[in-house]
Amino acid sequence: MDDQTRTELEAAAFRQLVEHLRTRSDVQNIDLMNLSGFCRNCLSKWYRAAAEDRGIAMSYDAARELVYGMPYDDWKATHQTEATPEQRAAYEATHGKPA
Repeated sequence: MDDQTRTELEAAAFRQLVEHLRTRSDVQNIDLMNLSGFCRNCLSKWYRAAAEDRGIAMSYDAARELVYGMPYDDWKATHQTEATPEQRAAYEATHGKPA
């Protein structure tokens, strides 16, 4: 497979992942972190870093809006629930206490 085709396939897979995460707004970021070690915010940070590596200025908020499909504060108000004690304990067991 040539590099251009690989890049196009990777981009398509990324777009599908983002769309899936937008559709599955019932899945909380803490659950994603507990199960996979990354969440929507991680994807946003990686997206921003990739842009900056290519000389494209992008704010974290702009990257999050691309991943969430709306401003983060709107998504949080609409979809985010309070983490349960069990979710927090699982997070702390694998990632330490949040800052």
